[in-house]
Amino acid sequence: MEYKVNFSWDEEAGVWIAQSDDIPGLVLEGGSLDALIERVRFAAPELIELNKKPGINSLFFSVERHEKVFA
Repeated sequence: MEYKVNFSWDEEAGVWIAQSDDIPGLVLEGGSLDALIERVRFAAPELIELNKKPGINSLFFSVERHEKVFA
């Protein structure tokens, strides 16, 4: 089974947020994207097992970062 995890930058809070519609309960935040990806790699399989979903074949990451540009 393939699962998608979305990462987005929260400018106001100054943190990255990971969440997934495919993995119920997966909502994590972290100060660096690399550290957050590692947390997701450990948390995702546990949450998938707890939710009695099929095992992971692939995790797909989608990353968004919007920055304000001042002229």
